[in-house]
Amino acid sequence: MTDGDGRNGTTDEVRAAEVPDLSVVIPAYNEERRLGPTLEAITGYLTENQGRWGEWEVVVADDGSEDGTREVVTGLEHPRVRLVAAPRNLGKGHALRLGVAAAGGRRVLVTDADLATPIEELEQLDKALSEGNTAAIGSRSVPGADIAVRQHRLRELLGRAGNFLIRRVAVPGIRDTQCGFKLFEGDRAREAFGAARLNGWGIDVEVLRHFHRLGLPVAEVPVRWSHQPGSKVGPLDYARVLTDLARLRARALRPADLLVAVLFVVLSVALYSGRFFDPNHRYLPDSLQDQNQWEWFFAVTADNVAHLRDPLFTDLQGFPDGVNLMANTVMLGLTVPLAPLTWLAGPAVSLSVCMALGLAATAGAWYWLIVKRVVRQRAAAFVGALLAAFAPPMVSHANAHPNFVILFMIPLIIDRALRLCTGARVRRDGIVLGLMATYQILLGEEPLLLAALGMTLFAAAYSLVRRDVAKAAWRPLAKGLLLAGAVCLPLVAYPLYFQFTGPQSYHSVLHGDNAGNSPLSLLAFAERSLIAGNADTANALSLNPTEQNAFYGWPLVAVAFAIVVRLWENTLVKALACTAVGAALLSLGSRFRLPLSQTVYPGPWALLAHQPLFESVIEGRVAMICAPALGMLIALALDRLAATRNLGTQYIGLLGVTLALLPLVPAPLKSTERVPVPAFFTDGTWKSYVRPGESLVPVPLPDSGAAEALHWQTAAGLGFRIPGGYFNGPYGEERAGIYGASPRYTSDLLRDVRYTGSLPVIGKNWRAQARLDLAYWKAGVLVVVPQPNDGALRTAVTQLTGRPGKWTDGVWVWDLHGRS
Repeated sequence: MTDGDGRNGTTDEVRAAEVPDLSVVIPAYNEERRLGPTLEAITGYLTENQGRWGEWEVVVADDGSEDGTREVVTGLEHPRVRLVAAPRNLGKGHALRLGVAAAGGRRVLVTDADLATPIEELEQLDKALSEGNTAAIGSRSVPGADIAVRQHRLRELLGRAGNFLIRRVAVPGIRDTQCGFKLFEGDRAREAFGAARLNGWGIDVEVLRHFHRLGLPVAEVPVRWSHQPGSKVGPLDYARVLTDLARLRARALRPADLLVAVLFVVLSVALYSGRFFDPNHRYLPDSLQDQNQWEWFFAVTADNVAHLRDPLFTDLQGFPDGVNLMANTVMLGLTVPLAPLTWLAGPAVSLSVCMALGLAATAGAWYWLIVKRVVRQRAAAFVGALLAAFAPPMVSHANAHPNFVILFMIPLIIDRALRLCTGARVRRDGIVLGLMATYQILLGEEPLLLAALGMTLFAAAYSLVRRDVAKAAWRPLAKGLLLAGAVCLPLVAYPLYFQFTGPQSYHSVLHGDNAGNSPLSLLAFAERSLIAGNADTANALSLNPTEQNAFYGWPLVAVAFAIVVRLWENTLVKALACTAVGAALLSLGSRFRLPLSQTVYPGPWALLAHQPLFESVIEGRVAMICAPALGMLIALALDRLAATRNLGTQYIGLLGVTLALLPLVPAPLKSTERVPVPAFFTDGTWKSYVRPGESLVPVPLPDSGAAEALHWQTAAGLGFRIPGGYFNGPYGEERAGIYGASPRYTSDLLRDVRYTGSLPVIGKNWRAQARLDLAYWKAGVLVVVPQPNDGALRTAVTQLTGRPGKWTDGVWVWDLHGRS
């Protein structure tokens, strides 16, 4: 019989007399049918093998059963079987905590009430424990396991998926955490279960995570197992285990790490504060026309997903030829998952949220990598990650280029490549690296190419310094990279084939011969520097406000040089320094001119400029590689300063780092009120002018210098097609890449009138050419919105079409229907 708290009244006397060698703990809830045979099997086996197992006890932990489970235990009247009971059902985790706490054995076996793993398998676990492990867990997933009766196929698939997540999130290396047959050292079991907080099925993971965190050895032992009818694991329990995993992961985070994550989000939102809180009505002027373009990318991808159309192509822009979206970096890896947000809130909100949170995620990923691979000091890693993610080039691209801001995959790829070098799990890490590369290709190919270039520079420098490490690492690295390629290439083969050979594909985008950085730009300050920025200087040293790809400032360069000199004995410092210097030199372009001289020198980029893939790269962007390299150097310096006891050294060092970084603190990005979309588009008036298969022709046609028409189109729900546009497409027989559609005579004429206000003599030849071009565009209507030189534009359109325009809902309209 049991005492008042559910324990057998004679137990304390027995335990006082002798500590059991083995305690068997069985959690039970409504198990009156299955528990009896299980107890008979366990007690019979242990009794027959008394000499093998010594003194033993069986503890049944009842979890508030509503049937006769308790009576099964008490009715057995076995002196070594006792009951501990919870007053109500709280979950398997609570029952196990109760049972293990009551168990006094030197070793503790935890087994389920269905005894799906025969008690005879205890010998295999005991053998593993005797070999120096602190825990031995039965496994159905390691070689040698024997599954006599399998679960339903769906349950197996859910279990495998769950185990994969568990390995990734909580307990790496353990293939089967949920098999209900585990043997522990007694004191370690009581410690682990006592520290557990989960009440549900996730307690198995929590306990094993406890062992993993303490570095205690755990053996996974193959066992015999048979599925038993009457399982208490329901469909919702899989979701509950996932919830428990999330709670475990959240509890494992250090408060400092949580604070860092919050700070990254706050800093990112502050940078975008001019647009973030009202994205539908605010515009970043330094994005030039890229905000219009990227909102259109989000909108058209969501539209393609909603209508199950090809996400790699559209004819909504550049009509009738269309746009090869895969060749235009639409970031399908984000625009597709964010399609529901785009449907609900619009593309402006999706772009704003994506860029702000993406930048914070990038900073968080660099922080994670620096903590894991470079320094353990959290504050030092935070500063290093700040520089990596919020460096002047990143802030410049934050205006316009989400593919160069949302780089959270790059640190993960770097870490996975470093794992390959150890040779520990080449196959697994190679597969994961291949999947990561696949996803990064769907986020942006050029950043991946630059990351590969940076890693190559780092690997070359590190190999020169540590030839022994390179010799040991190159074989597993090469094998893993080949495996990664074998995984990645089949997945991206069709998208890349479509990109390079599909409709509206092109060979390369030519950026001219001045896309490299001036040497002065490496030492100057960016326009958005809060205390040192100068727009005139920055613009004179860069292509435009979105391409200020260097601008690290001379104080940071000087401090970085001092760090390298002071810590030169550190191999990592040497490799990072070579990476930063190599990237800076490459970013100068194929040729560069030294300041204060007229002498032009060949640059190392000339070796890559005409190679496949590299020919389309804006070489100035290579300097972005310097940001994480410099961030890690700063982190190493701060970590060394934190370890020194010399207050003078700390003061001078911290002062130098502060003075170097302070000029790089960015001001929030500039924003302006967005020009309202004319009612002609928002009210649907356009529908009466554009018939199926026709296009709406904005005048002048949109291009990279004026792409507001893309905003009108998204505001109209992408209901009409437009010729022209802002995208990368082919030009001429050689299919060279250009920005926008291939120009036609009429589009050139209208553009020149818009920018000059000068109207040429329009005779029958111009009118004949206009008819040809309008027919090519399948134009249903021409629209002129109020803009500079709109009077000259209206005159030009009237003369070209032979009819006057009509003012309608805020625009001038030329209806082309009925014309011969």
